[in-house]
Amino acid sequence: MTQHAPLIIDIAALGLSKIDRQRLKHPLVGGVILFARNWQDRAQLTQLCRDIKKLRHDLLICVDHEGGRVQRFKTDGFTHLPPMRALGERWLHDGKGAAGSAALEACNMATACGFVLGSELRACGVDLSFTPVLDLDFGASGVIGDRSFGRDPRVVSLLAKSLMHGLLQSGMANCGKHFPGHGFVKADSHTDIPVDRRSLKAILADDAAPYGWLNTSLSSVMPAHVIYPKVDTRPAGFSSRWLNDILRGQLGFGGAIFSDDLSMAGARSIDGQQLSYTQAAVMALSAGCDMVLLCNQTLASSAGGGHAVDALIDGLTEAQLKGQWQPQEGSEERRRALLPRIQTPHWDALMVQPDYMHALDLVP
Repeated sequence: MTQHAPLIIDIAALGLSKIDRQRLKHPLVGGVILFARNWQDRAQLTQLCRDIKKLRHDLLICVDHEGGRVQRFKTDGFTHLPPMRALGERWLHDGKGAAGSAALEACNMATACGFVLGSELRACGVDLSFTPVLDLDFGASGVIGDRSFGRDPRVVSLLAKSLMHGLLQSGMANCGKHFPGHGFVKADSHTDIPVDRRSLKAILADDAAPYGWLNTSLSSVMPAHVIYPKVDTRPAGFSSRWLNDILRGQLGFGGAIFSDDLSMAGARSIDGQQLSYTQAAVMALSAGCDMVLLCNQTLASSAGGGHAVDALIDGLTEAQLKGQWQPQEGSEERRRALLPRIQTPHWDALMVQPDYMHALDLVP
């Protein structure tokens, strides 16, 4: 079996330190996630991505870059993309046009946003943005809020499909999140353990519906750190019932599955026990995740200044040697399938590319 590299880790600064290089060369590390602290300007970001790829060309360079309040790079030419709610609101306002014309315009705008988002990131060397958000906006979740396209799963699905089409045109894969839905619960899984007490039937009919409708378009999925006790006592990202039986089996999804950040409060309290990062990673991978993220642990201000990352790498290595975890069949192929397949123009060439200029005019 081909060695699988399931760990997505972060780095502390604008460039790679010696310890960053050592970690990224480890065969269990499959990628790096960037944050605003890793951004100074386009030249620095481009060089950072080049340096990462020089270490290993197969490393997946990821970022949370959705638009609105979740956009890591906002200066030095990066387009300020709107929150996805703006596209959902455009859908709902037909004005003087023919019935349904605003919906079509909103879909076109979504494709333009996806193309601009993907093209600008790819021009700097970033491989994947964790977008689109498929959560429904029930008006209760502050952490989701205007990141959602809207309340109607049909509208969310078509706008997300349009955004993903734009990403595809730019050469970028996509990641639908947070399965099966984070929008109904008020608690923020970064700091709490949200619980959604609805039935499986209700969730499948509403929040999870986009995942079935988009199963031919989604490249990857990120599950929610939310517990749905009428389905499983474990959060979705640690539940084989959710990931294998429902997402893959019932909804027909065949792409890669990322865990959400294992450092979040909702990630490591499982069945009433507080798990270590290694235990949480093994549980997520065993439940059906192909990759797991551990973020914000390399900063000097964090406990140990990167100790948690090293402990996870060592712990997962030991777990594999002891047979406590083995890669799933197809996991490495699904990871590598997220790497870009086409060459994107460098920034200056992109700025005068007709398709990009046209898309830019359509971004609201």
